[in-house]
Amino acid sequence: MNIKSIITTLEQLAPPSLQESYDNSGLIVGDRNAEVTAALLCLDSTEEVIDEAIQRNCGLVIAHHPIVFSGLKSLTGKNYIERTILKAIKNDIAIYAIHTNLDNVKNGVNKKIAEKIGLENLQILSPKSGLLQKLVFFCPISDSEKVKQALFAAGGGTIGEYDCCSFSVEGSGTFRAGANTNPYVGSKRELHSEKEHRVELIFPDYLKGNLLSALKSTHPYEEVAFDIYNLQNKWNDVGSGMIGELPEPMPTLDFLDDLKNNIGTACVRHTKVIKEKVKKVAICGGSGSFLLNAAIAKKADVFITGDYKYHQFFDADGKIVIADVGHFESEQHTPELILEYFQEKIPNFAAYLSKVNTNPINYR
Repeated sequence: MNIKSIITTLEQLAPPSLQESYDNSGLIVGDRNAEVTAALLCLDSTEEVIDEAIQRNCGLVIAHHPIVFSGLKSLTGKNYIERTILKAIKNDIAIYAIHTNLDNVKNGVNKKIAEKIGLENLQILSPKSGLLQKLVFFCPISDSEKVKQALFAAGGGTIGEYDCCSFSVEGSGTFRAGANTNPYVGSKRELHSEKEHRVELIFPDYLKGNLLSALKSTHPYEEVAFDIYNLQNKWNDVGSGMIGELPEPMPTLDFLDDLKNNIGTACVRHTKVIKEKVKKVAICGGSGSFLLNAAIAKKADVFITGDYKYHQFFDADGKIVIADVGHFESEQHTPELILEYFQEKIPNFAAYLSKVNTNPINYR
């Protein structure tokens, strides 16, 4: 299968524009036009993972964490990053990373964690703002429905679990066609008034090109009148962390014991148990300490994440239980998420879960 086609499929799940500014998701090594027969899915693309890809004849490695975060000034093999890149290049293995963009979507990393824990009634813990835009266009009444349907098909007009969302109002548009025009209605050099619909709908900013293409290809006018506005609305389908509820409240210590088994971790570091039972749970795969206040504000009983430092545990301040399950441990099921997505979208393509444990931390 063509690597470009695989990437297109992945980016329907987690568009690269949704990654954080510091991130480096995307194709890191390889030719996007190359053909591959299989992909290896992992959390970290280490040398051992590249060796496994060679053994299993996988021309593509799809990792959660980018092997390259900052710019490389040389490739001499002086560290594990450079050795991994060199080995991948020498063996024609492409490396693709799907990192914080997969963290930030509602069906991403945190959804998988929530499934493992058994949470329901899921919502994004800290929705992002500034990622939505509004398209307003003016169209003859007879053609507005056709244009709206094209825009819906291009991804516009979705609000939460509702799609085909728009607003229309009738009015009169005026124009005078020039000598070199071919007007759809009216005559050249004559002022014309046309009953039109003003139509509004919202869309994610990364779909702007698709919507404008759909608008211009289906709108009957030579010159399409439209406006695009940036919105500051919170986008409840995109953001950091997730919050949900257990089907029934359960004793806090029992919940923490089950958490070890459900997540698959050797230990859970946690703050003082301040409530007898747990019902509402906030989660963030990886390093999530920046979301503690959001978890408290949403009245979560427990906040599950990784990478908590000693002094940060004091920030619980008797308001919540912080449960640190480890960075690797919280995200280790991400390759499984990608595999399930492939099985649904491209079931005939061979994708394998890596057998390499890339966790750099060991426990006794």
